Amino acid sequence: MNKTERTMVELLKNGREEHGVVSVKAEFEAEGTRIDELLRLVEIARNADLSLTVKIGGCEAVRDLLDAKQIGVAYVVAPMVETRYALGKYLAAKNGVYDSDEQSDTDFLFNMETICGFENRNEIISAAAAQNGANGVVFGRVDFAGSLGETPSVVNNPEITSKVLEVAKLAKHAGLDFVLGGGISSEAIEVLKSVRKTHLSRFETRKIVFAGEAAESPELEKALLNAVHFEMLWLINKRNYYTRITQEDENRIEMLENRWRILGMASIH
Repeated sequence: MNKTERTMVELLKNGREEHGVVSVKAEFEAEGTRIDELLRLVEIARNADLSLTVKIGGCEAVRDLLDAKQIGVAYVVAPMVETRYALGKYLAAKNGVYDSDEQSDTDFLFNMETICGFENRNEIISAAAAQNGANGVVFGRVDFAGSLGETPSVVNNPEITSKVLEVAKLAKHAGLDFVLGGGISSEAIEVLKSVRKTHLSRFETRKIVFAGEAAESPELEKALLNAVHFEMLWLINKRNYYTRITQEDENRIEMLENRWRILGMASIH
């Protein structure tokens, strides 16, 4: 573990002890997380005594589910579930990869992040609450705004928040976790507090997942700033890692290019 990773671990430990951090997040979908990156994140999270959340690449991303199972991921999230049919494909995939005993160690959630999904919310959440269903729903506000033709700047608007609250109420009634994501920053604090009054199990930034009760913390702004710091360090560490890999063979490539030119000239003469 290098210096940057040790700093990341300390940030996570502080977040767990002081700010309600419960998990670290990776995405096979938007970020295109590679397995070697995921393994680094696993080590960092485990050194901080935190679990891992993984957003898989699709409703039937069996390879992602297998990787999540092998690593021991605590939360698996399927993206953009817009219909009951799509949810059924996800549930069939996770039930095929995880047996009933293995599922006791992992929660399976899905993203409601489009207007289409919202319009089908009742039947989707009803299906999720059935036996061998899902454990919760994640409301992705940025993608939801995009599905309305809006920019991320509107995610804290009352029109979006009213729809968030509708889904939170449905999830609560169905006995499902409700997680809020998308544009979670200091500007979202009042929204988080209002959702918490209805139903909020967790909320998440790009890399950090907080317990729902953290929305009531007087130090929430500091916690969210630390989450940004963690993401920045993660990206710096990732950049340095791939830079080192690129540089490993530079000298060898240069030597072979010179040899190739010399041999090529010799063959001409």
